[in-house]
Amino acid sequence: MAKLEKYYKKRDFSQTSEPLEGKSSGKELAFVVQRHHASRLHYDFRLELEGVLKSWAVPKGPSLNPTDKRLAIMVEDHPLDYQYFEGEIPKGNYGAGNVTIWDKGYYQPLENTKDPQKAIKTGLKKGDLKIILNGSKLKGEFVLVKIKSEDENTWLLIKHNDKHSVSKAYNSEDYVSSAIKKKKNTTSNTPTPSSPKKTSKPIRNTLKFIKPMLATLSSATEKGENWIYEPKLDGYRIICVVENGVVQLYSRNEQNYTVKYEQIADIFKHLPHDVILDGEIVKLNERGVVDFLALQNFNSNPSGKLFYYVFDLIYLNGYSLTDLTLLQRKEVLKKLIDQINNPQIIFTPFYNNVKELAKNLKKISTEGFMAKHIESKYNSGQRSTQWLKIKKESEDEFLIAGYTDPENENDYLGALLLVEKKGNEFIFRGKCGSGWSNKTAKEMRSLLTSLEISQKPFVEQFVNKTKVHYLHPSIVCTVKFAERTQDGKLRHPVLKDVRFDKMEPEDLPNERKVKIGGITLKFTNQNKIYFPELKINKGQVIDYYDSVSNYILPYLMNRAQSLNRHPNGIHGESFYQKDMPESSPSWLKTVSIYSESNDKHIDYLICNTKATLLYMANLGCIEINPWLSRISKPENPDYLVIDLDPEDIDFNYVIDTALTTYDVINELGFTSFIKTSGSTGLHIYMYLGAKYSYDSSRIFAEWLANTVHNRIPKFTSVERSPQKRQKKVYIDYLQNRKGQTIAAPFSLRPKPKATVSWPLHWNQVNKSLSMNDYTIFNVPDMLKSFDDPWKALNTSPINLRSIKIK
Repeated sequence: MAKLEKYYKKRDFSQTSEPLEGKSSGKELAFVVQRHHASRLHYDFRLELEGVLKSWAVPKGPSLNPTDKRLAIMVEDHPLDYQYFEGEIPKGNYGAGNVTIWDKGYYQPLENTKDPQKAIKTGLKKGDLKIILNGSKLKGEFVLVKIKSEDENTWLLIKHNDKHSVSKAYNSEDYVSSAIKKKKNTTSNTPTPSSPKKTSKPIRNTLKFIKPMLATLSSATEKGENWIYEPKLDGYRIICVVENGVVQLYSRNEQNYTVKYEQIADIFKHLPHDVILDGEIVKLNERGVVDFLALQNFNSNPSGKLFYYVFDLIYLNGYSLTDLTLLQRKEVLKKLIDQINNPQIIFTPFYNNVKELAKNLKKISTEGFMAKHIESKYNSGQRSTQWLKIKKESEDEFLIAGYTDPENENDYLGALLLVEKKGNEFIFRGKCGSGWSNKTAKEMRSLLTSLEISQKPFVEQFVNKTKVHYLHPSIVCTVKFAERTQDGKLRHPVLKDVRFDKMEPEDLPNERKVKIGGITLKFTNQNKIYFPELKINKGQVIDYYDSVSNYILPYLMNRAQSLNRHPNGIHGESFYQKDMPESSPSWLKTVSIYSESNDKHIDYLICNTKATLLYMANLGCIEINPWLSRISKPENPDYLVIDLDPEDIDFNYVIDTALTTYDVINELGFTSFIKTSGSTGLHIYMYLGAKYSYDSSRIFAEWLANTVHNRIPKFTSVERSPQKRQKKVYIDYLQNRKGQTIAAPFSLRPKPKATVSWPLHWNQVNKSLSMNDYTIFNVPDMLKSFDDPWKALNTSPINLRSIKIK
């Protein structure tokens, strides 16, 4: 069931007894509240609707007091049988811990209606769901109200003032039976490296990024008693969050670097503790010395080992350690790092004076050192005078206002033009022409190009031999330099880092207007980062679809679109939108199609023009998902699709499965076409020409999938359940149903490397094929000399009536 896809992906049913499905009683709509004692205690509030349980995590539990506005985080849908689930989810699994039923019963919408489910769906869509609960503990009127914020899943659960409400303080834990409390007390917990002090504060919310504590720049070289000294390494400041074996690595500006620094994340996956760590990721050069340029080169060409120097422990196993002193935190941290016992995870050494620091760090390249007061608490997000940074050379942040062409034709960048903002003006501080590799320069130039403007953004004059390109000064970079001259120019500047994730909000060209065929489009939030690992923003996604529009539109025209929207980028919450609202622009083309599952007509968007395509991209549609059938014959697909999806198995097996499928199709005398999925697998298409129903298409696709599986059963599967196809290539034929969608050719995919679904010649399907060969960066250029392997697709129909399927 598509509604439960997220639920299935998060669980290994060979280890957990959580239910797979469930059927409605067909009578009243059920609700259940489950007490979930995982890494922290919370309550799960679930409502039956359209064959699943709509679910919210309520950290403090429901309340009968109308003055309590309980936070409720909407999570993935659960199967109906989950309303009966109680038991222990094994450690190491998603949501590990004890689950018990706290309350259950039936519910209905507050309004009296002949169609309760329709009224509930309407309330959910509006973000204002009023219901009546009839349980043993929860009775009467409640409302779920959606909070307007960037987090699409944040709601409040509030009791209405009625005869069932109370005026006294209400704590769900007061109504937990003694049997449940006993389970709570006996729930297994892994011993901590050291028991937190009494000053620690329990944390009950899901672990999230915590803003790092910041230091104050100082010229002092020695602070005296009650201070310790640490090396200031030349790397990336990284906050590491580990919860139930799930690891997230964040930059100081909350950019997710988990994929970029995967080798460090992998080390923490087996850590038997929930922690939040603060430290610095570094790379060593060929001489074994910490080198920031080596780290930059790793980002573009990952090879060799990274090292994570950890200097602070913010959270441990349910407790915030921010109120402990620095030395107390370091005492616990040292024991934790000793337990990890991995040479790539290093406890950052500290010393009682600067001389001792210098003597012990002769082989480590540093930017200077940190002086920290031994009694300092961890003040998240604050710049403190109890932490001081003393640098060996000057370093500051500047805005990039342009770049110059290189003198050498084999290079990509000459120099960056640096400015500082003073009031409403940008002051030129000089050119920076070093600090990057040629490969890094190539990547930087492709990203900087999207911000080019025609006029110089500063007034100072300068001379340059090669062409100058001006930019809107919005991208921040860090530059090291010897000193400033009397007129404020930098001497011997060297680029340390370009911060595409750290832009000046007031300077961003966040909006632009484009006129296409008489239609004026307004693009908003252009600099919102969609792909954090590559610093690709929303504007670049729109520009990509602009550049490939002539190639992708033939696969979209006159087809209903299911909009998969990612308003906060690839790591944010995404959602599908099928029904276009009445407030949509009048020039958009829509078609009304009856949906049996929703028992109503849905207004689907039709994408026949570049303007519509870019409108979708502006809505956050990173990928484009058309129906297989056209609106003229919605019951008859144009294409039959086989989706080869690897489940924890090498991509070479996908190649073998594709070639076997090709052989079977050829034996039937049929023609097939193949493309990369842009994700992990391959898509095989056959042209039906709308001559057959979806049922006929699916029956043949099922036969084809089983035939291929029978030829290579060791590494393929036709099992729908992920836990039954571990380490197999799933031959998915179920896409051949009305309303199902698949990423179009040339569609971008919401994956960390910004990969594209690319049409292939069959002779390209070999062991050298890589998903990363086709990305947002190179596809527009590749299309300039494109030999279309799919040009005969719509003239090569297959004849299903010519074969007999037993």
